[in-house]
Amino acid sequence: MEPKGVVLMGRYEIGRLLGQGTFAKVHRARNLETGMNVAIKIVDKEKVLKVGMIDQIKREISVMRLVRHPNVIELYKVMATKTKIYFVMEYAKGGELFNKVVKGKLKEDAARKYFQQLISAVDFCHSRGVCHRDLKPENLLLDENGNLKVTDFGLSALAESKQQDGLLHTTCGTPAYVAPEVINRRGYDGCKADIWSCGVILYVLLAGYLPFQDSNLMEMYRKIGKGFDLSGLFREQEQKKEVRFTSNKTASTILSKLEDVAKRLRLKIKKKGGGLMKMEGCKEGRKGVLGIDAEIFEITPFFHLVEVKKSNGDTLEYQNVMKQDIRPALSDIVWAWQGEPLPQQLPPPPPTEEQHHESQPFHVVSNQSS
Repeated sequence: MEPKGVVLMGRYEIGRLLGQGTFAKVHRARNLETGMNVAIKIVDKEKVLKVGMIDQIKREISVMRLVRHPNVIELYKVMATKTKIYFVMEYAKGGELFNKVVKGKLKEDAARKYFQQLISAVDFCHSRGVCHRDLKPENLLLDENGNLKVTDFGLSALAESKQQDGLLHTTCGTPAYVAPEVINRRGYDGCKADIWSCGVILYVLLAGYLPFQDSNLMEMYRKIGKGFDLSGLFREQEQKKEVRFTSNKTASTILSKLEDVAKRLRLKIKKKGGGLMKMEGCKEGRKGVLGIDAEIFEITPFFHLVEVKKSNGDTLEYQNVMKQDIRPALSDIVWAWQGEPLPQQLPPPPPTEEQHHESQPFHVVSNQSS
């Protein structure tokens, strides 16, 4: 590989080594014409050809040219000789996000900024038919202003990489960040797998450690697969005879819908205000008058968590009313019922912060090839 101080193609002065892998090294370099610092990835063509990875290199180049976004490392130029391929890329002076996380968890405002920039970049890639497939803090760089930049599209896949079933089948990625369906080897949606990886990254940023880790790789995979089962989160709610759902409607719309349901079921509204509505039946049941409470928790002004629970009366009566009357009546305002498998087709997700031109803080609801 080119030693430090060598001038490449009469234009780029090679600087210090930034990182290296099996088939390539990345150096800092300086454009002698403009004085601009760049990063140059130098790929050993012979090694790549020997293991049959030339198509992967070509795909990486195509992808990087396709995903030009403020939070994605930009590919300026590709050059080649008989023995080397050179990627001339944007230089991220701040290094890897991993170097910040390894020192411990980040403050919420910093984590929020990085995560917003990450999902903005990932959403853009997905809109261009690109799945990254190896999202992790080591592949997230920071520029001199502290802005996040997604890099390393070596394992990425394009839409045409999907097989006849519409899924990807190559098992790839970094074990601790890989989605359960990738491990299962039955085919997976690359975009959804990326979203899982984003979730793991957010966990690491806020907690300072991985959600699933083990020195034994197979044991780690078992933990990841088990972690996909969220039913344990809702056992307490089940014992309390309560259910939760999320909605992308406004609080006033949700309250109005609950009022309509109460009138239809001839339930008296005993109290309403502050996001809480108390409803009560008219007839005395086996264990007294049925009482149902509905409480709305704001996640953002356009996304809410609603908890519906029995406050009085017979549990069996409550369950029957919920199943036969209340749940069907609320279907047009429910985005997803919590603790249940998601249907094949969900309604459109809640509006993003960018669509509403405002930034919202995180809120935590306790207990809660290809």
